[in-house]
Amino acid sequence: MSLVITTYVPEGIVMASDSRQSMTIESKTPDGKSLSKINTINSDNVYKTYLLSRKDKNDKPIFEIGVQSFGQDLLGGISTASHIKRFSEEKLTDEDNVTTIPKKLVEFFRELFPTADTGFHVAGYKKEEKISVPYIYYCHISQNIIGNRKNVKSDGKLAYGATWSGQADIITGLINPIIAIDDKGNQKVIKPAPPIIWDAVSLQDAIDFSIFAIRTTIDAIRFQARPKNVGGPIDVLVITPDGSKWIQKKELRGE
Repeated sequence: MSLVITTYVPEGIVMASDSRQSMTIESKTPDGKSLSKINTINSDNVYKTYLLSRKDKNDKPIFEIGVQSFGQDLLGGISTASHIKRFSEEKLTDEDNVTTIPKKLVEFFRELFPTADTGFHVAGYKKEEKISVPYIYYCHISQNIIGNRKNVKSDGKLAYGATWSGQADIITGLINPIIAIDDKGNQKVIKPAPPIIWDAVSLQDAIDFSIFAIRTTIDAIRFQARPKNVGGPIDVLVITPDGSKWIQKKELRGE
C-alpha cells in the first residue's frame, strides 16, 4: 500500500508520496499446509513520485510531467519505479505532453500486467495558446481507467483541490465530512467538515498540506493495531508553469 497526494492550487501543483514498500508473505509447513499470511515491510526507500521530462537540443524543456504510483508496487517481481523508467525511455517522444501520457502509461502497463492493482496520478501543464493550463489525471491498470481528469468542474472550468490515493482513510476522515447511508440508500451528512478554500491556498501552503497528509497518516498508524503500510521519507515534487523542482527527495547514501 502507499499514500500519494496531488495538490493543485493557482500557483502550481504539488505531488507528495511516502516511501514504504510492504508485502504479504504466505508461508507453508514442510508438508505443504498454508500458514497465516504475514504483512511485512520490505523497504522504506521506494520511489513513488517521478519526474518525466524531455529537453530539446538547446537544453530547453519540452515537457516536465509528474507521475505517482500507488497500490501494488512489485510487478513481475520488479518495482514500479523501474517500469516507469523503462516506459519513459521506450514510449515517450518529443511530441508527448501531459494529455497524451496517461493513455500511453496505462496501455504500457496493461500489456505487461493487465490485472495489476496499481494506479497513477499524472500531472503537469500544457501550453494552450498563450496560457499554461494544468492537467491532473487519475489512472488505474486493472480498472482500465485512462485520463480521468480531476481538476475541472462540470462546466469545464478549472477546479483546485487535492486528490489522494492509497491508504487514504485517515486524511479522508480529517478533511471530508462524515456521511452515513440510511436504509433506503440515501446519504446523510453526520458531521460536516470546515471547508478549505483551495482557490486561495498558496503554493507553500499546498506543500505544507501535502506533507501534513502523509505525515499524519504515518504518525496515526504507528499507534493503531493495523498494518504499517505507509512510512519512510516523504518525497515532494512541485510543478509550475515555469518548471519543476524537488522540494525534498531521498538520495542514495552510505553509512
